[in-house]
Amino acid sequence: MMSASTGAMSSILSKLATLMGEEFVKLKNLQREVRFIGDELSSMKDTLEMLSDLEKLDPQTKRWRDTLREMSYDIEDIIDDFMHRIGERSKSYWFDHKMARLLKKFRARYQIANRIKKIKALVLETSARRQRYKLDIPSSTDVPIDQRLATLYENAVNLIGVEGPTNELLDCLKDKDRHLKVVSIVGFGGLGKTTLANEVYRKLKENFDCSAFVPVSQKPDIPKLLSNLLSQLGIVSSIHADASDLLNKLREHLQDKRYLIIVDDIWDVYAWRVIKHAFPENNLGSRLITTTRIQDVATTCCSDQADVIFEMKPLGDRDSRRLFFYRIFGSEESCPHHLRDVSVEILKKCGGLPLALISISSMLASEGTMQKERWEHVRNSLGSGTNYTLNEMRQILNLSYKDLPCHLKTCLLYLGMYPEDYPIERSNLERQWIAEGFISKENGQDVEKVARNYFNELVNRSLIQPVGSDNGGSATYCRVHDMMLDLILVKSAEENFFVIIDDPRANMRLDYKARRLSIRCNGRKILKKIDMSKVRSFMLFGRSDYTPPLSEFRFLRVLFIDTNNGTIDLTGLCKLHQLRYLCIGSTGSCQLPTQIRMLQHLETLDLYSCGSFPSDIVHLPRLMYLSVPTRLPNAISNLKSLRYLFIRNFSADTPDNIRGLQELTNLRYVFIPWREFSLNVSGVQMAALCSSLGRLCSLEELNVDIKGCMDGLMPLSPPPTPYCLQRLLLSRHCPFSKVPTWMGQLRNLDELRCHIDVLLNDSVGILAELPVLTHLDLVICKDTSERISIYGGGAFPALKRFHLRLRSASYLNFLAGAMPKLWELQLKFNAHGWKQSEAAPAGIEHLLALKHLSAQIGCAAALEYEKESAASALRSALNMHPSQPRLGIHLSNYDFFFARE
Repeated sequence: MMSASTGAMSSILSKLATLMGEEFVKLKNLQREVRFIGDELSSMKDTLEMLSDLEKLDPQTKRWRDTLREMSYDIEDIIDDFMHRIGERSKSYWFDHKMARLLKKFRARYQIANRIKKIKALVLETSARRQRYKLDIPSSTDVPIDQRLATLYENAVNLIGVEGPTNELLDCLKDKDRHLKVVSIVGFGGLGKTTLANEVYRKLKENFDCSAFVPVSQKPDIPKLLSNLLSQLGIVSSIHADASDLLNKLREHLQDKRYLIIVDDIWDVYAWRVIKHAFPENNLGSRLITTTRIQDVATTCCSDQADVIFEMKPLGDRDSRRLFFYRIFGSEESCPHHLRDVSVEILKKCGGLPLALISISSMLASEGTMQKERWEHVRNSLGSGTNYTLNEMRQILNLSYKDLPCHLKTCLLYLGMYPEDYPIERSNLERQWIAEGFISKENGQDVEKVARNYFNELVNRSLIQPVGSDNGGSATYCRVHDMMLDLILVKSAEENFFVIIDDPRANMRLDYKARRLSIRCNGRKILKKIDMSKVRSFMLFGRSDYTPPLSEFRFLRVLFIDTNNGTIDLTGLCKLHQLRYLCIGSTGSCQLPTQIRMLQHLETLDLYSCGSFPSDIVHLPRLMYLSVPTRLPNAISNLKSLRYLFIRNFSADTPDNIRGLQELTNLRYVFIPWREFSLNVSGVQMAALCSSLGRLCSLEELNVDIKGCMDGLMPLSPPPTPYCLQRLLLSRHCPFSKVPTWMGQLRNLDELRCHIDVLLNDSVGILAELPVLTHLDLVICKDTSERISIYGGGAFPALKRFHLRLRSASYLNFLAGAMPKLWELQLKFNAHGWKQSEAAPAGIEHLLALKHLSAQIGCAAALEYEKESAASALRSALNMHPSQPRLGIHLSNYDFFFARE
């Protein structure tokens, strides 16, 4: 696989083995040449792996290492280009009879021999250079690491030590002063400013008319920042609007509202002086919170006497110990006696800095080693602590980076391709890793599952921060802390891993080749200096008005475009014969070529802005991920490798195309999102979908949100083979009349979200037998006074989260033994019509594992006594529980129940 430290060495060796194949063996003298090259490159690969473990190299050795790595990319480009020209077929480089005949021709033999000669010359020159300068490769002194997959990242860990500062800020912000107040949180990077601001935001935002949390970053794009703020406030802005227009729109929207805005991570005074004009003083008690690491910026933000500068302090000894030991052992008491003294010394060197504590403790937790020598090595590798500078913090994070195996270093560096504060979608990132060749394919492992393990390991080690999660506990997005991003940029520069263009005035070096390129500005002049033919990943962000001609990217693997340009030029796309990943998430527009079947390596095709797509995508044999904005292509049944399918305009699909899905037996994820302009789905279309779903035996997740009668899926018969379905998320626009009986056959179902008209006791019985169901989200759509009883005796044996929306919580009754593992119960219901004598819900005391009950009560049209009675009934019900779970009640002016006729 590809690696930041060894370049394309592993990939080359695999492809050279192909050159030793049956047809090539027939070509005189080539076999010996290829074997020689393979032996030389294997030795070079071993040397590069050895060098990757060393922190310091002399300049000559470092230069030879860089030359060797760059040579590997050049060699792979030569081989790939030859394979394409000669006629590459399917997953392996095997040739049909026509290609075998072609190899016998003199010209083909000459082409092969010429390329082998070129490769050999590169290898000999690079090898001779090492001998010429007598480079000595020192042995590594790093302690070997016993790898294991750590437990998933615990978000609660970050909140240790935050309670005191949170309460202090809440008291400051909750005063009755009607003037606009600004609080600026200031402190060194890694002290937890964003964590504190986020916790205050979470606790306060419900008390305001509107709220938003916007990151600024070191080099802010002001129009994009303001557009993001408008979007969070529910306002759509023009992609062509300038900063002045956006500021006026924000002021107009906020003028008559009490607002809470967090402006996170401001780096300079100029940025604040522009942003502050968006926030009018309207004497409604609005609040602004800013975070910065620069004292002058904090002072500028707080220009009024009532404003407050809040200085972040390092964690105290008690909280530092809690955070450190909890992350590794679960508690301080569980720390082995022989590690206590060295732990105290490591804690002292971390100086109460949360980022340092989390980084070091996560590294030790991931290793799982209890050897005192290893812990002493970590202690000795840290700086003096307490008074941190950027270099000292970088040293701590660098220790965690050095501890990573080679494949994780490569995957971590790739995140630097994204801009600061960019929410990186996990599934996109994993597919980019796969396309670049970063993921091991050895031992028959599924590359997607391996990529997920790599991602989880980076989260476990606290090198990336998870953002959001599905109900299975997997993060859906991630971010990179700015201190970690700083280290990534330093390491990437050392390895020539990627090039970032974010300043059109920058001077571009010409003494190296760009292998990966990320553009965040126009940069037209700079781009003319770069040889695009060597670029393997190209990412375009923001408002850049220039896209280099795609025809120049001869060896591109990944093309990711997220820009609000008016038009994106995709001319030349068909010449990207090595392309594996294509994602266009732009809000502009683009037009694909009429034919793309030449992209035989393409695995991901994710199109958002394209009005149409070529019909010949059904001739892409390796396509695994398909998301198109229009209806399904004809003959979709040809895409046998397809695993992920997003059907964005299901109502326009023909029954024949829908029935064609049943041939895609490798499908794992099917997502049919709701679209406002979609027509109702016909009974014929629903019957075709029902027929296809019954044959998809590999399906793991089905997410359907369409207009039409969901009862068309009532006859669904799951395949007779073991059904793989783990997540079933069904329509909010058209519910079932009752729970289908086939749901009881989904023995691997972990999560179910479903809207139904009436939940009868027999329907409860169907769901209660699902053995691994852990998350259940139900919406009851018709008003009924019939009691919903949850019986004991093994019902819902694995359920942990139960979310229910219904007319009245008084209809719900839990019997003894019900839901033995349930720890979260969330109810949404209306207060209108509530009687003072009503109890809600009955039997909560029987939920012995319950830790948290949250209720959102719709108060539209409700009288004051109805609101109070509903809330009081919940408190009374919970008071009967022996463990006194936490209770959260939120009264809303909305209705949570809209009865269907």
